[in-house]
Amino acid sequence: MFAYLARKIWRDFQGEILALPTRTILFAAAVALLLLPLVTDDAYLLRIVATASIFAVYAASWDLLVGFSGQTTLGHSLFFGIAAYTAALLNLRFGLPAFLTIPAGALAAVLAGLLLSLPALRVRGPYFSLASLAMPIILMGLIFSFPGLTGGEMGLSGISRLAGTRTGEYYFLLISMFVLTLLMWKIATSRTALIFHAIREDEIVVRVSGINTTYYKILVFCCSGFFAGMAGSLYAHFLRVVGPSTLDIMMSLQVIIWGIFGGVVTIYGPVVGVFILYPLLEYLRIIPDWRMLIFAGIVVVTLRFMPEGISNKFQDLLERQCPRCKERNIFMRKECRICCTDIGTCSRVG
Repeated sequence: MFAYLARKIWRDFQGEILALPTRTILFAAAVALLLLPLVTDDAYLLRIVATASIFAVYAASWDLLVGFSGQTTLGHSLFFGIAAYTAALLNLRFGLPAFLTIPAGALAAVLAGLLLSLPALRVRGPYFSLASLAMPIILMGLIFSFPGLTGGEMGLSGISRLAGTRTGEYYFLLISMFVLTLLMWKIATSRTALIFHAIREDEIVVRVSGINTTYYKILVFCCSGFFAGMAGSLYAHFLRVVGPSTLDIMMSLQVIIWGIFGGVVTIYGPVVGVFILYPLLEYLRIIPDWRMLIFAGIVVVTLRFMPEGISNKFQDLLERQCPRCKERNIFMRKECRICCTDIGTCSRVG
């Protein structure tokens, strides 16, 4: 029985992971991150990777909302910040452990998603973007108005840790990132995601066809809020400090940069963007006067030659799409691995 399961897992692994170069690269990167604490004890490096894991979940949640459904928001930090504050307050004021405050923070972000979805049902385009931008600003004003509860400008500190050791926290965050991004990827490849795509392209046509677009727009806001909320709650317990910066406009703009740089409508693209750009920005601290200029230059030059994002560009170079079954194949194959259709002269995935 064990041998049968092992062979089945190996066949599935070969067919789903090793068959495609991009998935093989992502799998190898995941293994390297898991082995990193075994080859180095650099606390600063491990902290950067752990923080990047949190922001990777946050960026992927933005892609789920903006990339797949087209609900362009400039206030995505609302989900992140409200979850971070909820987790911190529950931990500090009521003494609840992390395994309760983290899902509670995500639930608060889901409620925030419901709140943010209300203007999305009424206004579109730049009007909704401006309305979404106002939400975290309003919440920040409330935080400043009740400093006795929220800590005001100083924020909250002394939040309990995720694990007893930094290595334990590293693995907790890394595995959480793998699980949460996999869940988002499964949502993005489901039938529900097809409706999200349709709403993004032409909401009126979708509504005329008999689909309840209101339900699906609320659903995508709640799903995105949940995953962004998980990231915010993890952030609070990992850094053990929560302040107004979690709701700042820069937090919303950063996720847009990560998403576009990595490649939207992929889920894994923003994750790649975070793991490239966040460590880069951290290590550029050695030249503080030129840090932001160099960082901006790298982003601009990359997007000039890879406007679809770095992950989509590499996928376009390494894989082709079958015109019949739409499955992807390594660029060297002449026949589709699924339906055996001739793909020797087909254009690559783009």
